[in-house]
Amino acid sequence: MSSHETETIRETVHTHYAEIARATLAGTEEATERGCCASTSGCGAVALDATTLATSIGYAATDLSTLPDGANMGLSCGNPTALASLIPGEVVLDLGSGGGFDVFLAGSRVGPMGRVIGVDMTPDMLTLARKNARTYREQTGLDNVEFRLGEIEYLPVADASVDVVISNCVINLSPDKPQVWRDIARVLKPGGRAAVSDVVLLRPLPAAVAEMIETLVGWAGCLAGAALMEDAERMVRDAGLVDLVLDRKSAYIETISGSQNALFQTIREH
Repeated sequence: MSSHETETIRETVHTHYAEIARATLAGTEEATERGCCASTSGCGAVALDATTLATSIGYAATDLSTLPDGANMGLSCGNPTALASLIPGEVVLDLGSGGGFDVFLAGSRVGPMGRVIGVDMTPDMLTLARKNARTYREQTGLDNVEFRLGEIEYLPVADASVDVVISNCVINLSPDKPQVWRDIARVLKPGGRAAVSDVVLLRPLPAAVAEMIETLVGWAGCLAGAALMEDAERMVRDAGLVDLVLDRKSAYIETISGSQNALFQTIREH
């Protein structure tokens, strides 16, 4: 991929998610219409309720009820905080933290002696996340979360400083996924771990479908940047990470496919 193509993809993703953040901050319905594959103009014709999507992919309703308004924007495809089995006192890094959804859930799990750092490339998302953080502190009494501006390929975090890296439906958006995994390995402490929920392909998309996805939703759509499963595994191992466990979870795709979602309906037709 050329440097021009890479920058074009970054700008597309940046613009797409900045619009979501600004709409959420403004409190408009547009926020639910511009999400990833959970929503309308991103991937379909009828938006799924963010809470409905989150519970379908493994989040507990009790956890969701504690989140600040606007933290859950329906951009998740799994539950990395559950996969990570977080322990009180750990330092956690969330890649592509958005409005702080998983950061706040992780913060409650690591407790006052732990720390959660959210990194996002979009200033508007940081504004939203920091606004939500004030509510989080008021509700929980915890002051253990922070948000930093940065790209997930080059994280603004020191070497060997993090116990756990989490990420939720974000790495598929990167035009340089191998570098993302190399930087994950860089920031993890010896013995640290990563828990990632992401959209990957079990087999290549037919050419016509791949072209259609690019045309309809660009790189900001969940499927446009998805890697093949075997390629994702290779990237992880090449980065130096070991003890890899790949757990296929189909609830997200099943939920989206069962909705009135124009993109997935078209894919089924093809």
